[in-house]
Amino acid sequence: MRNANIKSGRVVVKVPSSTANLGPGFDSLGMALSLFAWVSMAPAEKTRITLVGDNLQGVAEDKTNLVYEVAQAVFNKAGIELPELDIGIRSDIPLTRGLGSSASAIVGALVAANTLIGQALTDDELFQMATALEKHPDNVGASLFGGIVVAAWDGLRAEYIRIEPPALLDVLVAIPEFELSTKKARNVLPEQISMKDAVFNVTHSSLLTAALATGRLDLLGHAMRDRLHQPYRASLIPGMEKILHEATENGALGAVLSGAGPTLLLLADSENSDKRIIEAFVKKVMDNEGITITTRWLEPCLHGPIVRLVDENDADYKLEPGQLLRSAEAEVGA
Repeated sequence: MRNANIKSGRVVVKVPSSTANLGPGFDSLGMALSLFAWVSMAPAEKTRITLVGDNLQGVAEDKTNLVYEVAQAVFNKAGIELPELDIGIRSDIPLTRGLGSSASAIVGALVAANTLIGQALTDDELFQMATALEKHPDNVGASLFGGIVVAAWDGLRAEYIRIEPPALLDVLVAIPEFELSTKKARNVLPEQISMKDAVFNVTHSSLLTAALATGRLDLLGHAMRDRLHQPYRASLIPGMEKILHEATENGALGAVLSGAGPTLLLLADSENSDKRIIEAFVKKVMDNEGITITTRWLEPCLHGPIVRLVDENDADYKLEPGQLLRSAEAEVGA
């Protein structure tokens, strides 16, 4: 095994959530959002996993935990042996709602483990590993690099370009109380589509990418239309079709399904959109369907993971992972 500069303290990583697809950009467009997860990691004599908060129900607390498994993949790739870890996980990102909870966990684990062994792997190596684990590059790319990521993966290598989000872009997420697994959302998609629908999505995805890159907020409503996945997933989410079709009439720049759903995402102009009207519209539609939702205004997150090393000189060095992560937002940074 390779000699490594293994940190003796605890690494704490704050990772942004993400939304993917943005309508026509299926598996290729992602945007980081100002909703976060935290991963802490330290060498240990015996593996321990501490879960903090209300969004981690059902997450494994043994070595089958995703964060632990991803960390071991980093160590193996770097040729380093570090089998026992003290891991803490906190997430404000609801699970299986289309906001990149698994991607943030993967990215947090990759960055924490890599920091722990002295940055043995490059950012590109981490991105390739994250993409292979997630099976698409949009969510992990956004969480790893921040901003808007345009990415492609051929099953062997992923490439990306990062775009700075338009300055006036605000994001409303409408999160239904029910979960929707990515597998279930994928299973409703057809194996084949018509050439007409394929061309529709290629042209609209290209227009959307250009509109985001140039700040043309006025084009988003037109550019975010999709025929590849949203029409087929609408049956799984009551109220979705009405919200997507009528969002622009109620003050939004556009509306899409966030990732595989069930969260719906509406974009707004921070200076010219009436957020109260947009939010009231969404709540009314979902209420009429008998669906309870949580709404939250977010911003595009401009940064990827923020890392803090809590070493023996840090005042918080003796804190347990749970204690550390409960105040993680203030400690790791905005």
